[in-house]
Amino acid sequence: MLQPDQIATVQATLPLLESAGPALTEHFYARMFRDNPELKDVFNLAHQTSGAQPVALFNAILAYARHLHNPAVLSQAVERIAQKHTGFLIRPQQYAIVGHHLLETIRELAPDAATPEVLHAWELAYGQLAQIFIDRESEIYDQAASADGGWRGTRRFRLVHKTAESQLITSFEFAPVDGKAVSAFKPGQYLTVSISHPSLKQHEYRQYSLSDAPNGRSYRISVKREDRPVPGQVSTYLHDELQVGDEIDLLPPAGDFYLEVQNDAPVVLLSGGVGLTPMLSMFNSLAQADHPGPVYFLHGCENGRQHAFARHVADLCEARESRHSFTWYQAPLETDIADQDYQATGLMDLAPLRAALDTEQTEYYFCGPLPFMQAIHRQLKAWGVADCRLHYELFGPHQAL
Repeated sequence: MLQPDQIATVQATLPLLESAGPALTEHFYARMFRDNPELKDVFNLAHQTSGAQPVALFNAILAYARHLHNPAVLSQAVERIAQKHTGFLIRPQQYAIVGHHLLETIRELAPDAATPEVLHAWELAYGQLAQIFIDRESEIYDQAASADGGWRGTRRFRLVHKTAESQLITSFEFAPVDGKAVSAFKPGQYLTVSISHPSLKQHEYRQYSLSDAPNGRSYRISVKREDRPVPGQVSTYLHDELQVGDEIDLLPPAGDFYLEVQNDAPVVLLSGGVGLTPMLSMFNSLAQADHPGPVYFLHGCENGRQHAFARHVADLCEARESRHSFTWYQAPLETDIADQDYQATGLMDLAPLRAALDTEQTEYYFCGPLPFMQAIHRQLKAWGVADCRLHYELFGPHQAL
C-alpha cells in the first residue's frame, strides 16, 4: 500500500511528465521494443506509427497518478483496458517488463529528478496498478473459460461463410473446428483474431466487433478493408487471403461496450462507416428479443456502394412498426435514390429527428470514426442528454470525446 508521502512524491513529478508530453511514452515504447522485441507480437504496431497508442498511454499514466488517493474512480477505464488486455493474452510477467521500462524511461528523460526516492515511489505506484490489472484480467480469463461453450486462450475455428456486404466491408462467419458450442456474448462486444502468416511481419492480434446476435454455434465479424493512409495488414489478409474452409485462432468475446437497456426503453443506435458493426449486433439482438420499445438505427456513410447491410436493416424495420432507420450519404452516387436508399445528405444531423429521439428514457449507443463520434456527442450533450445514457465505442486506443 502506498504511503501518503510516496503518493505526494509521485504527484510532485506530474508537472515534469506533463512537460514531457507523449514523448515520454514514445521513448518508453522505443526502448521496450528494442530490448523486448517479442512484445511486438502483442502490441498493434499500426497504433504506434499513428501515435495513438503513446498518447493513450501517456493520458492513462497521468490519470492514474492524479488519482492515487482513490484509484477506484478509474474503475471504468481499468475495465476497458483489462478487457482489451485479455484479447492479447497479456500475462502477469509482462507487467514486470513494462514496469522496468517505465522506470528506466523516467531515469533517462529526467535524470536530475529521478532520485532513488522518486523511482521507488513510482515502482510502488506502478506495482499497485499492475496488480489491479492482473487480478481483474485473471477474473476475465476464468469467466471466459467457465462459461457454457467458453474457453481459455486461443481456440481453432474454421471460416464457414465469407460475404461481401459493401464495396469495403466483408463478413466472416467462423464455427469451431471441434464442433462444440460457443459461448454467448453481449451485443456490442468484440472478438479477437490471432494470426501468423508469411504476409505478416509479426504475429498479429486484432479485435473486431461481433456483427450479429449470439447463436451458440458460430461468430460473425464484419471487417472493413483498410487502405488509408496505408493498407491494413490484417484486414488485407482477411479480405484477400482467408477463404472458406481455412482455419484461424480466435480468443473469447470480450469488451466493456455492450447493450444494456430496460425492457421497454427507447434505443437509438448511431453509426458512421464500419462503426455499424456493433450497432448491427445490438439491432439484431433487440429484434431477436422482440424489444417492445422504439428502436432507431441511424447510419451515415459515403454512398450506396459503401452502405453495408442496407437490405437487412430495412427488413427488420418492416417487420415491426416500432423499428426505424434513417441514413445519411455524404456523396450520393447517380444510382443512389433519395428517400429510398438514403434520407439525407452530408454529415449526420440529428436536429430533424429530435422530437422522436429525445426522451428522458432513451439510451444512445454510437460508434464510428473519431470526428463522427465527437459530432454526435456534441449534438446529444446540447440536448441535455445525461452522460449515463451515452454509450460509445471508439475503435483503436480509447480517447475521451
